[in-house]
Amino acid sequence: MEKHIHTPLTGEIAAGLRAGDYVYLTGTIYTARDAAHKRMQETLDQGGELPVSMKNNIIYYMGPSPAREGRPIGSAGPTTASRMDRYAPGLLDMGLTGMIGKGRRSAAVKDAIVRNGAVYFAAVGGAGALLSKAVVKSEVVAYEDLGTEAIRRLEVKDFPVIVVIDCEGSDLYETAIREYCTE
Repeated sequence: MEKHIHTPLTGEIAAGLRAGDYVYLTGTIYTARDAAHKRMQETLDQGGELPVSMKNNIIYYMGPSPAREGRPIGSAGPTTASRMDRYAPGLLDMGLTGMIGKGRRSAAVKDAIVRNGAVYFAAVGGAGALLSKAVVKSEVVAYEDLGTEAIRRLEVKDFPVIVVIDCEGSDLYETAIREYCTE
């Protein structure tokens, strides 16, 4: 099923999504990769507050290439989500409702997705130039010293993703294998 969603991604909206749904996101999403996640965890461990609220937000695991003249961002393809698996459950427990990346997630992340009524989306790897066309605005909001791994606020319009793990724990990577593989 194809759905058009405006952020923020509330629990009610996430509850209506199912693994396999094609979704077009419009509104604000944030980027953060390995180094930003590590720094966020260090901040929390020291009793500090995160630079961005997790409540009803979406984090896109992406580090863009430099923007071309007249464009807000360069290539904007996803990175492997499992690298953020040690941090994701805690962020989900803080209210994060969506993550965008590529690849499988750990059992702990799936459990946290279900526990918090969240979703994991996949963006198509290798299509960073195409995905960047859905980015209307990009600005660094935290950890500028991390360069491409800084946290960015992106304004997107019809950003294409697929629901891979829904709030009930259905995992497209698992169901697709059962549905399409034959012996």
